[in-house]
Amino acid sequence: MSSTSNDVLFRPFSVKSLELKNRIVMAPMTRFLAPEGIPNESNAAYYRRRAQGQVGLILSEGTAVGRAASRNHPGIPFFHGEPALAGWKAVIDAVHDEGGRMGPQIWHTGSAEPVDPDWLPEGTVESPSGLFARGGSHGKTMSEEDIADTVAAFATAAADAKRLGFDTVEIHGAHGYLVDQFFWSDTNERKDRYGGSGIRDRSRFAAELVAEIRRAVGPDFPILLRVSQWKLKDYAARLAETPQALEDWLLPLVEAGIDVLHCSQRRFWDPEFPEIDGENGLNLAGWAKKVTGASTISVGSVGLTNDFFSSYGGERSEVAGLDQLIERMEREEFDLIAVGRALISDPHWVEKVRANDRQAFRGFDTTAINELV
Repeated sequence: MSSTSNDVLFRPFSVKSLELKNRIVMAPMTRFLAPEGIPNESNAAYYRRRAQGQVGLILSEGTAVGRAASRNHPGIPFFHGEPALAGWKAVIDAVHDEGGRMGPQIWHTGSAEPVDPDWLPEGTVESPSGLFARGGSHGKTMSEEDIADTVAAFATAAADAKRLGFDTVEIHGAHGYLVDQFFWSDTNERKDRYGGSGIRDRSRFAAELVAEIRRAVGPDFPILLRVSQWKLKDYAARLAETPQALEDWLLPLVEAGIDVLHCSQRRFWDPEFPEIDGENGLNLAGWAKKVTGASTISVGSVGLTNDFFSSYGGERSEVAGLDQLIERMEREEFDLIAVGRALISDPHWVEKVRANDRQAFRGFDTTAINELV
């Protein structure tokens, strides 16, 4: 990777009111380190260091919207209520002080089981059909009133993000949490307008949610949506088996107001439909951009030799070459690249990439999960 070849990572990027100095995004990573759901000085300093380290766009860990049982761990921060919002105001001010750009990821965990089995969420767990996987019951089926109130809670969170001075907002619609539970046939068995046999039908909840957020934030504030095929309960799950199904799923969401699709996969170099364009074909973000015309973020084991699951299972990840990433971005397969674990361990990772200082790269160590480095 020469200093010339990595220039693509450091080209400016803009969408609506959001202007970024480079193409590197800090991926949203749940840290469980917000006591009583309130971001504090340690959280603000953690994000400040990434801004100092020249990350183009910082996406926060998932933050819970104002809905009972919207989180599945007590260390997940709220994005509602004055104490939490005051904490987030300190975070975005710290990031802006360093010239950074940031958006919160707003989230509802739905019927996902508690990370700590001895902890109970505040209120009744809710989801499209009271399922966390096919045949696995947890919580209640949402009524249409519950759905309307949840849509309103997301819109309020997005409006608060804009009011506090954040530069964008991301909806968590991936990995088997609430929004994704509507997409997935294993967890959405509804017979009303929010269900159905097709992915376009099951996307109606998300489309209404996006449209309401767009009304809340206005036309120029960029909205991101994180999506995935895989789920925490089924790594092999696929919502879209063909490019046409992918278009049926994602295009209505772009038409409802999404500006950037953040496409999560385990390894960014894996082709999404190799039967169509081969083993070096477009990844999920590449296909999403092709079928919707929207800007996309790719993500998945960037700069690491081990994938997401092996490293969180206790294996150490060392830094791998970035040549394939550079090649894909030079082809404009996707617009931005999100980096997760490398930025948990090293807030200065971006600067080292720009300097091509491979000797200074750190591998990811799971011990960094338990602290805010």
